Amino acid sequence: MRKFIAVAGNIGAGKSSLVEYLEARHGLAPIYEPYTQNPYLDDFYADMPAWAFHSQLYFLTHKFRLHLTLNDRAGTVVLDRSIYEDAEIFATHLARSGYMTERDFQTYCELYESMKAALRPPDLLIYLRCSVRAIRKRIRLRGRPSEQAIPSSYLRRLNALYETWVERYDASPVLIWDSENLDYLGNLVDGIEFRRQIQPFL
Repeated sequence: MRKFIAVAGNIGAGKSSLVEYLEARHGLAPIYEPYTQNPYLDDFYADMPAWAFHSQLYFLTHKFRLHLTLNDRAGTVVLDRSIYEDAEIFATHLARSGYMTERDFQTYCELYESMKAALRPPDLLIYLRCSVRAIRKRIRLRGRPSEQAIPSSYLRRLNALYETWVERYDASPVLIWDSENLDYLGNLVDGIEFRRQIQPFL
């Protein structure tokens, strides 16, 4: 039976590194977030209130299509950021910040709920918990120009939304991993414990 693991977490929490690790060590088929392919992205950054709905709708539609293709892949698939996060973290933040109108957000949510009902949930959700201080340090170290100006207040709001979401998430088993203080790559004990926890889902 094909299995599906979703990796969730804030910007800089270590999602892509974990997906790469699961691919290299366990042979999982990786699917990365198609962030740069969004044709509305430049418009969104130039005028967020005007383009937030369009941009988020693109992300939602594209992520839905990715989820639908998971059953066509052999073996266990690992997804870098799920459709749940698109809606319940990022679109929610934009709506609460006034970048998306209530009417547009309601339309978005109705579409998301319909999509969610049609999708098979992951066999395991791995949530990477990380403080804003550690996230800021990682963002500086990896040096992506588009991320350097992200304010700490934005990261804090995202972290709060993530914590609220993962607390009520019940679509699948959840592994919460402290990616700030536990190192599955460089620490032998942490690595053994991480592999022990994910082994039933491989």
